[in-house]
Amino acid sequence: MAKTQLGARVNEDVAELAKRRAADLGLSIGDYLARLVQDDASGLRARSVDAAARFLAEHQAIFDTAEETQQTSRGAHAA
Repeated sequence: MAKTQLGARVNEDVAELAKRRAADLGLSIGDYLARLVQDDASGLRARSVDAAARFLAEHQAIFDTAEETQQTSRGAHAA
């Protein structure tokens, strides 16, 4: 498939984050951006975010308990 060059301006923080994330995945910037667009267009990203939100909602009490336990433990050692 033929490739088309696109141009976009982003701030330095976003550019660095994109470069690091692409490198982490072993992708070029172009391939990484293409993956993001394809995931977004296919609805994969939205489904993933929805699944994560459902997971957090279903298990929030467990996270709250763990956080409270951790805070209590830290306070006990401070004395």
